[in-house]
Formats: sequence, C-alpha cells, structure tokens
Amino acid sequence: MIIGAGASGIGAAVKLLGQGVRDFVVLEKADGVGGTWRANTYPGCACDVPSALYSFSFAPNPAWTRAFAGQPEILDYLRDVATRYGVTPHVRFGTELTRAQWDDTARRWVLETTRGRFTARLVIAGAGPWNEPLIPDLPGLLDFPGEVFHSAWWNHDYDLRGKRVAVVGSGASAVQFVPRIQPHVASLHLFQRTAQWVLPKPDHHVPRVERYLLRRFPALQRALRSAEYLGMEALGVGFRHPAVLRAVQAVGRAHLLATVRDPALRRALTPDYTLGCKRLLFSNEYYPALTRPNVRVHPHAVRSVEGSTVVGTDGSRSEVDCVILGTGFRILDMPVAERVFDADGRSLADHWRGSPSAYLGTTVSGFPNAFLLLGPNLGTGHSSAFMILEAQLAYVMDAVRTIRAAGWSSVDVRPEVQAAYDAEVQAALPSTVYNAGGCSSYYLDVNGRNSFSWPWSTGRMRERIRVFDPAAYTVRAESDHSDRPLGDRA
Repeated sequence: MIIGAGASGIGAAVKLLGQGVRDFVVLEKADGVGGTWRANTYPGCACDVPSALYSFSFAPNPAWTRAFAGQPEILDYLRDVATRYGVTPHVRFGTELTRAQWDDTARRWVLETTRGRFTARLVIAGAGPWNEPLIPDLPGLLDFPGEVFHSAWWNHDYDLRGKRVAVVGSGASAVQFVPRIQPHVASLHLFQRTAQWVLPKPDHHVPRVERYLLRRFPALQRALRSAEYLGMEALGVGFRHPAVLRAVQAVGRAHLLATVRDPALRRALTPDYTLGCKRLLFSNEYYPALTRPNVRVHPHAVRSVEGSTVVGTDGSRSEVDCVILGTGFRILDMPVAERVFDADGRSLADHWRGSPSAYLGTTVSGFPNAFLLLGPNLGTGHSSAFMILEAQLAYVMDAVRTIRAAGWSSVDVRPEVQAAYDAEVQAALPSTVYNAGGCSSYYLDVNGRNSFSWPWSTGRMRERIRVFDPAAYTVRAESDHSDRPLGDRA
C-alpha cells in the first residue's frame, strides 16, 4: 500500500512496477495525482529548484519552458510520469486513509479508508511534509466578516481587484503570490514576523532550439542536471560551514539595496540572522512589489483580528476585506502520524511526542514493514526533494526485494539502531546554519529540536541510504514467531 499520489507516491509506484511488483494500491484522497503541485494553484506558484534537477532522473523532461518550472508544468510532468509508467491504474482516487494499524498476529497492516478496508504486507507513506496547511490560531479570525483563505487553498472565485488585502506570512508562497496580486488590489498589508533572505532568481525562458537540443541529445540534459547538482552542492557547503555564506549574504544585501530605495523599508526587510537558517527564497519581483504605493509592510506578527481590522503586535490596525494566510505547512507534525498506529494502538505521533525521528529518515521502531518517504531529518536547504526521494526509493526497493526473496513476514528497525542514528544526526546539527544561524524556523519542532534537517551533503545521503542493511532490523520469517535481531539467527 502506498499512501499519497504526489511525487513520492508516483516514484514509489514506478519503482515497484520496475521490479515486477504489481500487487499494490495507491491511496489518494483527491481526484488526481500531483500532491502539493496539484493542491497549490496560487498565482505565481513555481519551484525554486532548477527544473532539470527538480524531476526524476529516470524520467528526464527536455520540454521545460523555464529554467525554474511553474506549477502547471510540474503538475503536467507528474501526470505524464504516472501515465507513461503505468501508475494511474493502481491509484484509488477519492480514497482517504483514516487509520492504519499493524496487526502483529497476522503480520499485516490493516488500513481503514473512506472507501472501505484494505490489508497490506508493506506500507509506503508518501504523503510528504507539504501536505496539510498550517492555519495560525489568531484570536478573532473565525469571526472575520470578509474572505479568508490559505495560499494552499486559493479561492480563485474571489475577485481581489480593488480589495483591501492582508497577507499573513512572508515565506516561500507569499514571495511568489504577493507580486502577482499587488497590481490588482486597492491596498496590501504584509504582516512579516521575520525578515527573509531573498536572492535574485536566475530564471529565464528556455528557447525552443535549446529544448530541441535537449530532446535530440539526452546527454546534454544529463550534463545540465549534473551541473545544477554540483552548483547546489557547492552552495550546500555553506550550510555546513556558515562562515562561507557571507559571500552569498552579500548578494542578498546587494539585491535588497538595488531594489528598495527607501531606507526605512530596507531596514524592515533586512534579516538579522545568517542566510540559510530559514529556507532560502528566490525572487526578482518580490522586493519591487513591496515598494509600490499600495503596499505597506508591517514588520510584526499579527496579534488578533477585530471585526474587519487586523491588529499587529505593534498595535497597528489595518481595515481589510480579505485575509490571505501564507503560513506554510505542518512540516513536522505531519497528519499521517496521527493516523498510523502500532500493534498496541499507539500512534506514530504518540511515539514522536513532538519530535519526529526515523532511522535514515525512513523507518521507525515499533512500526514493522512501514516506510516513510521524505521523512524526518532528510531536509536540505540547498538541494532538490527529488534527490532525497530517489535516495530513499533505492533503499525501500532494496528492502522490498530482500523481504520478498527471503520470505520474511516482517522487518522492524531495532530501537537501539534508530537511537544511535538519531544521536549521530543531532550531534552533527549544532554546527550547521540550520541550528547556529540565529533564527527560529520550521526546522525546529515544538521541543526545540531540529527534526527536519540533514546535516551533511546530499552525496553522503545517497551513499548512506543506498543499501538496505537487514542487520539493523529485527526480522521474522513467515513460520517464525520469535522476535530477535537478524544477527542472532546465525
């Protein structure tokens, strides 16, 4: 069973089909594939990773029309991969997982969904961290008389022309949609809790002749992908050695100075932490949009909403017709963790207690035969999610091959192995910019622990997660009712 038909679920399905496994189902609560790229349709929605790198290595796309693809093209790409590789017939659309529990007697997962019950030997959770929007608990928001929506649930039926709009949040989504709506609204109030580092985006239209050459000579696209990978990895050195990022910060400061002439506004938009401590943002349009006469930047969070007035923590009051929440996603308290239970009925969220942890970001002790894609401590601030995903898929598929070939009924990562790995990761994080950059970011969970970031290079990740090691697991054969590590079976 695969949960989710976004990039993770599609990739897992393609790999299963590639090794001859056809007895699987993909559960998808929506009516189409694409995951976050299907759900997010806000104006200006695009990727901040180069297109050639933001795609599967086994399914290169020479037809990208921009160096950084927009949402419609990425969604079309994922749909094409799902169709071309035969994934779509395995997807059960409009089917949402409500509960999955491990049955230790049957050694199967029992999954309750909105369309009935399933049982499965193995579960691959591909719902991902960019699944459920984060809605802030703002006093009075529920009583706001105007229109309220999150950027991930954009209301295209609401006409913003001539409206007074408050935008809450200044992260990756806001940086993209603010320039698109600014020319049409009467006034725009941007509530910015923390100033962001915004770098110029080296985006451009890909000429038709270049697309032809990439299609005609696949080696060119492989070379482009490799060049983009090496460039992103060079930037990644700075994330592990924050002093290196000073040169990149100079680019950010120059970009701000060149586009924002007003000294007071420039001060409000100048970050007070090391670049990379929060997610890197790229835009050529964001700063210019904030300088327009109909825009006011509030360098404060929102305290409350009183009727149609949004009140900042500085006491400022803004009368608006619409509130748009650009407040991101439930990155660490992933909703799927509340729906997956061990044999004793304890949820994955109960096990984590606010601090997600998984061996190699993929398996959790007490949850046999279950694999998380884009799981805890695999996030990087510089590379493509597809690079992480493909590294994990190699590991999961090796596990599937091993389990099937050996005839094992279950594999469960040993708690001491998971604990040792987690300690290794946490020991490496304090020197990285994620922890030492001087900011408060979504990388840190409710307990103040970094449960999101990978502290090393992507190359090290690919090497570390490449091969499934049965010795790290407690393994049981179909006829075996003992519960011992594989190493004890010699």
